[in-house]
Amino acid sequence: MGLMSIVCALQAEIRLPAFFSDNMVLQQQCQANFWGWADADQSLKIKTSWDNATYKVQADEKGAWKVQLQTPSAGGPYTISITAGKEQLKLENVLIGEVWFCAGQSNMEQPMKGYPAQSITNGTRDILLSGDPQLRLLTTKRKVSFTALDDVTATWAEACPESVHDFSATAYYFGRFLRQSLDCPIGLVVSAWGGTCIEAWMDDASLAAFDQVKMPTAETKMHSNIPTALFNGMVHPYLGMSMRGVIWYQGESNYDRAHTYADMMQAMVSTWRKHWNIGEFPFYYCQIAPYDYSIITPKGQEPINSALLREAQMKAEDVIPNAAMVVLLDAGMWSGIHPSNKQTPGERLAMQALAHTYGHSKVNVQSPRYASVEFQDTMAIVSFDRSPRGLDATLGAPSGFEIAGPDSVFYPAKTHIRWNTNLVEVSAPEVKKPVAVRYAFGNCVEASLFGQNGMPVSSFRTDF
Repeated sequence: MGLMSIVCALQAEIRLPAFFSDNMVLQQQCQANFWGWADADQSLKIKTSWDNATYKVQADEKGAWKVQLQTPSAGGPYTISITAGKEQLKLENVLIGEVWFCAGQSNMEQPMKGYPAQSITNGTRDILLSGDPQLRLLTTKRKVSFTALDDVTATWAEACPESVHDFSATAYYFGRFLRQSLDCPIGLVVSAWGGTCIEAWMDDASLAAFDQVKMPTAETKMHSNIPTALFNGMVHPYLGMSMRGVIWYQGESNYDRAHTYADMMQAMVSTWRKHWNIGEFPFYYCQIAPYDYSIITPKGQEPINSALLREAQMKAEDVIPNAAMVVLLDAGMWSGIHPSNKQTPGERLAMQALAHTYGHSKVNVQSPRYASVEFQDTMAIVSFDRSPRGLDATLGAPSGFEIAGPDSVFYPAKTHIRWNTNLVEVSAPEVKKPVAVRYAFGNCVEASLFGQNGMPVSSFRTDF
């Protein structure tokens, strides 16, 4: 039958948000929020086929109604029937499983088919092998709004070459990895727009603390980088939708405003959680990858160091509860801000979810992180945490380290990893009394330091 097939009437008075439709996935084992609109003060009955339960609900004076459906363990397909008077709406091919909201800018939006002249590594092969009726995909059509909207334009689809072709590559690889590990239905809801700043994804309340942000007025010409424009148009309609968590890939458009990013990110996540009202859901995100920002720097200006934004993203991980960041220092592309390798970020996000959300806590999926530095004569000894089995010493001496003395002049450093430890010795003949160390602290950098688990260490500086 067709999308949200209508029985007994040509013109149904029942209306649902676009993401409650045929082929959808509902979050398993919860009181799943389910809502819509009908005539004012109308009585409705909702019947779920997985338990043959019937729920009765009354629309308010504006026709809005909401109910919570008790969902079972993962399974399906099922149906949901909504009846209001003589009108009946029936949702078919509904699965119960794990639902994730996937948001951000172009590196979340970039589809499996790639952008013009910008490919996805192994994209064509993976598209052709993508058939999986247990993996469901929904892409939100781009929408800006001055006011908070209640609905989106979007359609659920089963994963197949035709649907995956146009779907977010990062989100697809995330979902595919979860499918392989959890062996249950996965629903991915993508709400992303390339070239957008974090301010556009925040609401007016969360931006109130940032005096430098120019808030829109009724006369503002709306576009994708106006503060609140994407929250209103592409996040607000989903608020309350039952889900497991969020994955986020954004930051490139804020690389020149790193000093506010961690605070903004904390405010955004806090506000999303407050509005969603389903608890402190997991929030996993990508650190931006290396890229030659001189390409987009106006002539005559010095490129801004994107390591400052990566540093802010690391800071955000410490102040946002139930959050984790994946490092992509080994998955960038100097000549393109959209790295072709989207499997790495997608799968690393999935690893965070498996370790921190789905109970595989014995598996260390985190990147080692700079912890402290000790200066001994002409040497700096840098210590890292979150790497219980040590740093990977089999790759040889890591490059990209710099060291400075009291004059703050940094020199390329020699390094040595102490075997079976989290310690790196750093020195340079030009520096007799070191006071600071930096690693990969630039735009065009390449990871050379990894944990024993294969995860790259983020760029960092000790003189922060």
